[in-house]
Amino acid sequence: MALDFLAGCVGGAAGVLVGHPFDTVKVRLQVQNVEKPLYRGTFHCFQSIIKQESAFGLYKGIGSPMMGLTFINAVVFGVQGNTLRALGKDTPLNQFLAGSAAGAIQCIICCPMELAKTRMQLQGTGEYKQKTKNYKNSLDCLIKIYRKEGLRGINRGMVSTVIRETPSFGFYFLTYDCMTRYLGCEAEDSYVIPKLLFSGGMSGIVSWLSTYPVDVIKSRLQADGVGGVTQYKGILDCVRKSYQEEGWRVFTRGLTSTLLRAFPVNAATFATVTVFLMYMRSENDLRECDPGPVIQQPSSL
Repeated sequence: MALDFLAGCVGGAAGVLVGHPFDTVKVRLQVQNVEKPLYRGTFHCFQSIIKQESAFGLYKGIGSPMMGLTFINAVVFGVQGNTLRALGKDTPLNQFLAGSAAGAIQCIICCPMELAKTRMQLQGTGEYKQKTKNYKNSLDCLIKIYRKEGLRGINRGMVSTVIRETPSFGFYFLTYDCMTRYLGCEAEDSYVIPKLLFSGGMSGIVSWLSTYPVDVIKSRLQADGVGGVTQYKGILDCVRKSYQEEGWRVFTRGLTSTLLRAFPVNAATFATVTVFLMYMRSENDLRECDPGPVIQQPSSL
């Protein structure tokens, strides 16, 4: 189990490295001012960040998800596995319930981590060389938020995060379980790795589509207050004002970059997990299609 957990952490790190530029674009699009937009769309945002802030601008805030990766994997693996065993049978419904439980509990770590990531991603927007830096890194960001706003500050967006993560993880595990069963994932199948990669990538897309509008609200709440201006009183106020100002399309802001990110992130995660296990395990112990470490890969990072 320790080896499986380590494989998950390494695979998760690979997923973060592949997917973080897409996440930066998603956040920038979600929170930009509709009256004076900086970006016309996903690809224009990519081009603008690279041109104005260099390629490193796409990796702003990566320290936060990297720091929280090990803890999030530990929570997700432990809760999902124990919940599934407690429920007794490996059924589609139990996969959904176990995944939902894991998604809800890991929000304790996920919310502050994403708050720091969001603040770091917005820092120095449009500047090739940042003139001023409010935060040196993700940890410094959380410390300064805590000193200014206390525990409530570093848990900003917690409710919206729980609303997003709970069903999202449920749909992820359910979709992956169904797809691997449908594709017939067998250890002796020479195409087992491509099947796992495809299943993981598609499951990530489904999980994001299931709760994406909530993610837009979460990003706006966590970005609120940057520059000293607070716009929203809470979730419902954010939903109301966002809809009044921009219409229903506001809830799809950044969806393209998110879906572009979802597949390769999960593909990279599963490929890394598989290669790691193949390298670390002997041929006698290797189970390429073992549903434990492979299926239990979280998709939100």
